[in-house]
Amino acid sequence: MTLILLRHGQSEWNLKNRFTGWKDVSLTATGIEEATFSAHQLIEKKIKIHSVHTSILKRAIETTDIVTDIIGFPKENIQYDWRLNERHYGALQGLNKSETAKKYGEEQVLIWRRSYDIAPPLLDKEDIRHPKFNKKFKAINQKLPVGESLKNVIERLNPFWEKYINDIKNEKGSHLIIAHSNSLRAIIKMLDRLSDEEILSVNIPTGVPLVYQLDKKLNVLSKNYLINDDELKIKQAIIKNQGKA
Repeated sequence: MTLILLRHGQSEWNLKNRFTGWKDVSLTATGIEEATFSAHQLIEKKIKIHSVHTSILKRAIETTDIVTDIIGFPKENIQYDWRLNERHYGALQGLNKSETAKKYGEEQVLIWRRSYDIAPPLLDKEDIRHPKFNKKFKAINQKLPVGESLKNVIERLNPFWEKYINDIKNEKGSHLIIAHSNSLRAIIKMLDRLSDEEILSVNIPTGVPLVYQLDKKLNVLSKNYLINDDELKIKQAIIKNQGKA
């Protein structure tokens, strides 16, 4: 079984270095190019996609639309799931990361961003940024997050993941998940059986397919990004140095 994980292309708030979370922002011109690149890499490697799942956030959906258009995957077969949404950054959502570091200190912001089980400050229930005020999320019949750690994201993702794996475990085809930095880090932690400490150093570049070959027991047989090593190192260094993971 082949599982491809793809982080959406660069978004407007990635470019502005802001905590995005559940804020619905579009792709930049670079993000569109990255999504296009991803699709052509799938074609070049002759990977035929049998299923596509994505989040309900605009930047992931726009990436999905570009990729599926190019590879010829039927739009009506795309599956959307809110559990694949990005980590909710709580009261940090919308703030510039550099300015936040100046206000709270780089060490505190790094703890909020990269620790496994420490959530950022939570949103007040009357904060206009609260997901309950967004029409898109009103159909979600679950308690909506107002600030999450990576551990919280994994807990939120688990119901999706259990059903997803049960649905595809006996299929030999290739399956694509297009999501976000932290929802994909949650999946990578589970697939690679990483410790809480090991996952903290994982940085996922925007717009580059990560291909896993798995056996029926979900053991990882191989994994590789569909990009050359030098380009991958550059993209990961940008994410690490600019705080965009």
